[in-house]
Amino acid sequence: MKSATTLSQPELRQVPAREGEAMHELMRNLYPICRSITGAGTVETLKRLQKIIPLSILTIPTGTKVFDWEIPKEWNIRAAWIRNSRGETIVDFKNSNLHVVNYSAPVKAMVSLDELRKHVHTLPEHPDWVPYRTSYYHEDWGFCMSHNQLKSLEDDTYEVWIDSSLEAGHLSYGELVLKGKSQEEVLISTHICHPSLCNDNLSGISVAAHLALHLQNQKRKYTYRFLFIPGTIGAITWLAVNELHVRRIKHGLIAALLGLDGAFTYKKSRIGDAEIDQVAEYVLTKDNRANKIKNFEPYGYDERQFCSPGFNLPVGCLTRTPYGEYPEYHTSADNLDLVDPHTLAESLRTFIHILELVEQNRYYLNLRPKCEPQLGRYGLYSSLGGENNVKEYQLALLWALNLSDGKHSLLDIAQSSSLDFSTIATAAAKLHHAGLLRELSAPEHAIERV
Repeated sequence: MKSATTLSQPELRQVPAREGEAMHELMRNLYPICRSITGAGTVETLKRLQKIIPLSILTIPTGTKVFDWEIPKEWNIRAAWIRNSRGETIVDFKNSNLHVVNYSAPVKAMVSLDELRKHVHTLPEHPDWVPYRTSYYHEDWGFCMSHNQLKSLEDDTYEVWIDSSLEAGHLSYGELVLKGKSQEEVLISTHICHPSLCNDNLSGISVAAHLALHLQNQKRKYTYRFLFIPGTIGAITWLAVNELHVRRIKHGLIAALLGLDGAFTYKKSRIGDAEIDQVAEYVLTKDNRANKIKNFEPYGYDERQFCSPGFNLPVGCLTRTPYGEYPEYHTSADNLDLVDPHTLAESLRTFIHILELVEQNRYYLNLRPKCEPQLGRYGLYSSLGGENNVKEYQLALLWALNLSDGKHSLLDIAQSSSLDFSTIATAAAKLHHAGLLRELSAPEHAIERV
């Protein structure tokens, strides 16, 4: 049996190429499923994830009040098509689940071309692509097709059929808790409601699932909670059900849009300078990755629910190319060819690196604060490495001693000193072992001394 290791080992970031391939294969496996905010497709997606991680599937009944919202009717679809007067099939749901407006009410009717056009969505700017559209909270029906196909339709009578149902049922979501030494939690959340869209958000689902796989075999300071939830209503539901629990969330990340090769984009929490915001910005900068750091705004993914003023949780959002900033967004062109295994592996490495620092970041208190201690007496100079790193190590010891006042974290010290976090962490660990620093469970106010 493989022994557990700690997250501090840098080799954990060395995600092999085969893991990128495994994430891409998971996306391929989930791609055909017609997911939505409720229904059999969502449940099937969660069941397939259960084959690789020990996910619990939870259900909330239709009609349940969740703050200002209500769990909607459960939507399921079996078939749908448009046929002309000659019986020829123009559009068929079985060829692409994007062909039907998600959450369409059932319909069976004969309509003119003019009437059909009122219920068809296209993308004139990308005439060969099929758009993704929804009607979650307004009962309607509709189809999606390429603009070129719509233009080619004859003036005819068309039979439209959507074999769907909107009935009392459940909203389902997946949850996985990996317990650590502390009850304080790191939240990783990803949305699962989009059908046959790879970057948005099969990529987030795959990266989150493989991140959970990595963390299962590690010794963990924090408890990790993974959520696989429908967008918006899923986060609102989880918060409503777990309102008394959320105080345990110390750090959080939304995982989305992680399969398209582009600059990492980190959107800060509403707090703005939460520890997770500082760690994410530090990692993206130190890893020399092209990146964008954005301030919080109440628009986007589920960070806007976790960061709503009544909760104000330290939850940021990590993506690659953001929503709306690549032409394939919410179209049939967001397919398996758009994303690649290498980019998925790189995204997973970045999440792992961020969590390494979250796990290692500590607050210490200097137990010999009056002048510098004579470090040679504690054997701290005897463990120096090669000559090239002697000065850096000595500086790290002095910086760690000087700023370990209970209110500066190791990350704060690394940033103040311009030394690498790992160097500061190593120096602090040696000072702690020598009895010169005491680790704190939480930051304290600086102690005033005469």
